[in-house]
Amino acid sequence: MNHKHMKKKNLSHYFNNHGKSVHSNCGVFGIFNNPDASVLTYYGLHALQHRGQEAAGIVTSEYDSVAKKNRFNIHKDLGLVLSVFSNDKILTDVLKGTAAIGHTRYSTTGSGDNSNNIQPFKVNFKDGNLALSHNGNLTNTKYLREKLQNEGTIFQTTTDSELILHLIAKSRETDIVNKLLDSFSQVKGAYSICILTDDKLFAVRDPYGVRPFCFGKLDNSYIFASETCALDIVNAEYVRDVKPGEIIMIDREVTETGKEKSFVFSEAEKYRHCIFEYIYFSRPDSEVFEEKVDKVRRNIGKNLALQSPSPGKNNPEDKKIAIINVPDSSNTATLGYFNETVKTNRDVKHEIGLIRSHYVGRTFIQPGQDKRKMKVKTKFNTVKGVIKDRKLVIIDDSIVRGTTSKLLVDLIKKAEPEEIHLKITSPPIISPCYYGMDFPSADELIANQHNQNIEEIKNELGVTSLSYLSTENLLKSVPFTHKKTDYCTACFTKQYPIQIEGIEEIKKDRFDD
Repeated sequence: MNHKHMKKKNLSHYFNNHGKSVHSNCGVFGIFNNPDASVLTYYGLHALQHRGQEAAGIVTSEYDSVAKKNRFNIHKDLGLVLSVFSNDKILTDVLKGTAAIGHTRYSTTGSGDNSNNIQPFKVNFKDGNLALSHNGNLTNTKYLREKLQNEGTIFQTTTDSELILHLIAKSRETDIVNKLLDSFSQVKGAYSICILTDDKLFAVRDPYGVRPFCFGKLDNSYIFASETCALDIVNAEYVRDVKPGEIIMIDREVTETGKEKSFVFSEAEKYRHCIFEYIYFSRPDSEVFEEKVDKVRRNIGKNLALQSPSPGKNNPEDKKIAIINVPDSSNTATLGYFNETVKTNRDVKHEIGLIRSHYVGRTFIQPGQDKRKMKVKTKFNTVKGVIKDRKLVIIDDSIVRGTTSKLLVDLIKKAEPEEIHLKITSPPIISPCYYGMDFPSADELIANQHNQNIEEIKNELGVTSLSYLSTENLLKSVPFTHKKTDYCTACFTKQYPIQIEGIEEIKKDRFDD
């Protein structure tokens, strides 16, 4: 994926702040009633690192027996979870308490290198302490910001997440549950949120259920997380998903009765789960939207094989066609593709033709070197013995700008394959996301640059053939668990299910170098 930084103008900074290729948004984790709350949150964030690599943070709630009130402790910084919490005394001596929320950040609103924008956010207001971790994007940000500014609110960050804290703090309702119900009745967009107060933990999910959000238990502790892999790492049991439009409250009474308190603040006619979670963002060992990601990705690969079969050998003495994946997000989809293909085509073999380095840090560029090319070369290397003189079927999850795909194809060509057949497990991306994923502007997308002409895109990438999974076959691959289950496919169809404030003005904006 291309990592070119860009800036947006006007309303756009409320949505996609970086012009990188596809990136997920953030990961959230919350735990209540555990003496090792900070340590378990640390491990939960480690499992959610794929959802955000720019920054990480944890807030804990600790009861001060001398002052007879709760104190919030916080530590957050730019960097990966391992580096932010590299000193274990931060977890044991600073982040004390039996309740905690955490956050891994990839910026979709607010500058990614501004430390003020690192979550969790915490405030102290008339009713005590309040902290928040947010995954997603609000779509009525401009209206809410102007409303709060007119009421005298002073903002400390440039993110949409801070707006929710101010709405809660300024609510005229008397108890915290009604404050939340009042606040989220004013909020529109995609959000999975953990909120920590002095003596309660809340999980809130938008009425459309755009982002995944799960609920689990560890003995008598209660946990919320963006994906179930964060439950697995701390040996917690998955209970259920937080329902769209639901607020779940955990307090001392819940730990005694074993029954969480649930409040419904809004209901949508249809859920609009982000289909890209299945294609790329979520970990394959997670369960999101009540289905195993690995299973769905295998279905996606299977349907791609049915739609776009592998070529056969030209001569009996030729090597078998090598089906390889672009690691790591297309790994299981490739298995689905191969398992379906081999049923009718014995001329294929599943091979590992690309090796990915998981230790790519900062790339030092010497004068005259191509920055993107060096990043691709440090991230991937070819297994030349697998590739040379063979027809290759390469499975990848998506093509965004096409820059990295072209460089990868050039790298593979140096290993001297006979042919390269590129198969994509998603339809062409033709539109930005305004619900928490970071895509380039519409005119930077390679599909739009070629008016979705697959033959032209194939020629630009330099491959023998190019196939995308159709939207119809993608929807055949994903589960429809409930009558209300449906998916957001806006990045492929331009059909946005949630109203976006000022979208026409946003569409006119452009990225600046």
